[in-house]
Amino acid sequence: MRRVCSAHEAGRSRTVASAVRKRTPWRSLALAGVVAILCTGCAETVTKHGHLFQENDLAQISPGMSAEQVKTSLGTPTTTASVGTGTAYYYISSVEAQTAFFASKERDRRVVAVYFSPHGSVDHVAQYGLKDGKVFDYVKNETPSMAKDEGILKALFRNLGVKQLGLD
Repeated sequence: MRRVCSAHEAGRSRTVASAVRKRTPWRSLALAGVVAILCTGCAETVTKHGHLFQENDLAQISPGMSAEQVKTSLGTPTTTASVGTGTAYYYISSVEAQTAFFASKERDRRVVAVYFSPHGSVDHVAQYGLKDGKVFDYVKNETPSMAKDEGILKALFRNLGVKQLGLD
């Protein structure tokens, strides 16, 4: 059986077919856009914290400089400490990387320690890296308790058989 269609139906079928062909590039572009957005979510995010020094910055620090001269050259230290009979400035920097929703990992850590003599002049400069340090938790988010870990039944029956004061 052969179907015979009118000129109007034939024209309409051609416009539908051409509309389908016109939408195809948009769909592929939309698909490419979605894939590009998903791929950017997997990109690594690098975060830098603290003082990031170049080797020539540290070459400016020499024994005998005052604490003010060190602050002028390197900036304000991250932290200071009393070490022995002198003091020390610590400049701490770290680089962390995070991929998507995973936990961030520390890629690099540098600590530049400037040690001062008791007179206030630079004694020596030391650099420490990630391999030189030990990882420990500064904040445990725990409250120390003197109570013993015991079950509810033991806590309820702990004083059973013990003579109570004032109940003679």
